[in-house]
Amino acid sequence: MTALLELTQPQPVKLTIEDYTLLDRSGALDRYVRTELIEGTIVSMNAQYRPHAHAKSQLAFRLLAALKDHPDGWSVIIEASVAMPPTSMPMPDIILTTEPMGDGAIPLTSVGLLVEVADTTLDFDLRRKASLYARMGVPEYWVVDVKGRTIELFTQPRDDGYAERRQIAFGEPIVSATIAGLEIGTEQLA
Repeated sequence: MTALLELTQPQPVKLTIEDYTLLDRSGALDRYVRTELIEGTIVSMNAQYRPHAHAKSQLAFRLLAALKDHPDGWSVIIEASVAMPPTSMPMPDIILTTEPMGDGAIPLTSVGLLVEVADTTLDFDLRRKASLYARMGVPEYWVVDVKGRTIELFTQPRDDGYAERRQIAFGEPIVSATIAGLEIGTEQLA
């Protein structure tokens, strides 16, 4: 039997990954095309236009080439859901994972790097997603600012955010702080 709590004021209901998956599989979210679950809230995602798609594609190609013979077996996945129990299942633009195969969302424990490309969502990616990813222990997070022509590199996750943050201008190489030997060029991303 479930005990009911007496509330003094209305409280929002946070969905779990299971709730979100059930809604998605039932077709309830179909009219929104692309959604993700962020801290218990379903977020509808923008359409992706050429500047965003170009930067994402170029980064993915470069990461694939750089990691081709990497000894740790990293795979590059584009736009897949990452399970961050109990109430988040974001869909980053690019994921570096050691577990690309299997059913369901990518397990958080397999993630080494997440990349978000921002042309209209910069504030959301730099604040809310950075905070979530740090709390969840994502070792490294990149935010590609298409309009500002920079990449923000976040490392050293803590409960209150990332301890380290560096900015790399387009045209300068970006060197991963957590994946040994990973370096890619950033020229012509936008």
